[in-house]
This record gives sequence, C-alpha cells and structure tokens, in this order.
Amino acid sequence: MKSMLKKLLVPASLVAFAVATVASPLAVAQDVTKWRVQSHWPSASSSYKDSLERLKREIESRTEGRLQLQLFEAGALFKDTETFNAVSRGILQMGTISPGYAQDKISLAGIASGLPFAFRNVWEAAYFHKHMGFEEMLREEAAKHNVYWSTDKVYPTEMVVKKPINSWEDFTKLKIRSSGALQKFLSEAGASTTFLPGSELYPALDTGVVDAAHWGAAQGAASMSFYEVTKYHVKPALNIAGTDVIIISQKALDALSEQDQEAVKQVLDEQFWYRTNEYLYQEQIALSNAIKEHGVEVNTLPEDVQKRLTEAAQKTWDAEGKRSDNAAKALQMLKTMLGDLGYL
Repeated sequence: MKSMLKKLLVPASLVAFAVATVASPLAVAQDVTKWRVQSHWPSASSSYKDSLERLKREIESRTEGRLQLQLFEAGALFKDTETFNAVSRGILQMGTISPGYAQDKISLAGIASGLPFAFRNVWEAAYFHKHMGFEEMLREEAAKHNVYWSTDKVYPTEMVVKKPINSWEDFTKLKIRSSGALQKFLSEAGASTTFLPGSELYPALDTGVVDAAHWGAAQGAASMSFYEVTKYHVKPALNIAGTDVIIISQKALDALSEQDQEAVKQVLDEQFWYRTNEYLYQEQIALSNAIKEHGVEVNTLPEDVQKRLTEAAQKTWDAEGKRSDNAAKALQMLKTMLGDLGYL
C-alpha cells in the first residue's frame, strides 16, 4: 500500500509549477478582434503600402495583437462609393475613402476634398484641420452616421505644363487634361479642358493634344513619366486637401476595451502628421529628381494670375458653403484664415 501511495504522490514543486502555469496570463489565449478594412487604394498604390499597411502594423503593435486588421484593396468587397455606408451600418469595421465618396452624407465633404486655390502650402491645410477645428467638425458630422472620421494626410494636386505660364493670356490658351471639380473650375476660369484616362495622357502630352495635366503632384507626374515630355512643374497647387480619409464603425470601436480604443485613436492622430510629412518629403525628392534628370523647371504663377484664379475659385467655394449651416461656418473660417494670410 505504501509503495502504491508513493507512486501516486506528485512532488510539491511540480504541483506548484502546474498551478502557476495555469494561472499565468501568458498561458491563457488572449481574445483577438479582427476588423475587415476595405480600401479605396489598389494594392499597387503607394498609399496602400505607406498609409494602410503602416496603420495595420501600428494598431496591431499598440494593442499587442488584440486587434488585427484584414486588408482588402479597392473594389475587393464593395465599390468605393459604397464603403462609407458599409462602415456606417457596421458591415465593415473600417475603410478608407476620399471625402467625395460621402458627399451625400457629409455636408463638409466638398471643402474637405479641397477647394481650388485656397491653401498655398500644405502646412496651412494641416493647421486648418488640426488647429482651427475643421477635423472635429468633420468628426461630428460623421458621428451622426455612426462613423469615426480621421484624415489620413493632406497633400497637393499640381500641374505640369509644356510651356511656362507667365501671364493670364498664357493660362487661357492652355488645353488642360483635368477631372472632377478641378476640371469644372479650370474651365470656368477660362482654360480649355478635357478628360482623358491615364493610359492616354503621356501620348496626349507628347503630341500636343493637351498642353498641361495633373495627376497628383510630383510623385504622380514622375510615375506617369510626364517629365519626359513636359518640362515645367507649376506652383502653387491647384488645391491642397485631406483627399484620403480613414473611417471606422463606431459600433466596432465601442466594442474594444477603453485601452484599445485609445490606442487606435492615438495611432490615427499620429498617422496624420507622419504621412503628411512623409508625403511632403517624397514630393520634394520626386521634384528634385525631375529637375536633375529631366531638366524640369518650377513655374511659379505670377501674382496677378494667382489672384484671378482665386477670384474664379471663390465661386465654387460659395456653392459649397450653401450645403449646410455647418458648411457655411467652415467656409467662413477658411476665408478668415486666408484673409489673415494675405491671400484674399
């Protein structure tokens, strides 16, 4: 009997180890929340890597793996124009869009998309968003649709031209490839505009079908090889805006612990400054390379041309201000800022 009991007895040290192992948090599988994220960027886009994949790494790191993001490129689950509604209804936990895709829901979307010839420098748009309260105004409107709104970055849209613009007459003679609201603005300002798909742009510039075009700014122009056939990069920007936005289902956000909610919001706020500065850095490198490798020159528009374009642009600004009381407030805030800067 004694020998049998000896066989059954477990050393106290082993018992203590087993108890400690079971009780240890490291031994307990942690709960993992997974979010589906629908992007408006194709996976080949630089922003898919630089913005979205960075966001995934940072959020998963800050939450110690408790929140994981499953990324889907543009069109994989929903059309770009359907992403806001999918996030609003909680079908998707997260997405990226351009403000224009939510025009029917967010009255500030047009201003967020970038009013032409408003800001002249990226820091001004960043200041408007973060210091003057425009970002909070956007979040308040989005919150009515159960969406948490966070601008990814602010950046410019700039033209390239085959001949420099040195006068108003030079501008009005241009044949410009444009699109969307900017095409409408440029046409109303006096230039001749047309829309061409990206695949037709290089030959159109090369053969003189168009004299000028915009495809993002320096990075976009370089990626499309425009600098091989156009030797002037125009400044200031046609517009500077928070053209890319991260949206999160408020329901999904509320389901996280307070600690993880705070981590997500902190990452988003940091993302705005990180990506805005990174994009500016990449822009300067792209333009510098164009100057060195292709003999590109920066064509700064004369003051009188800038003034006349600003006057023409304000007609489109006023139309956006009529969309709601909130939009009127934001537009007045913008005009006051631009007046203080001496632009109006």
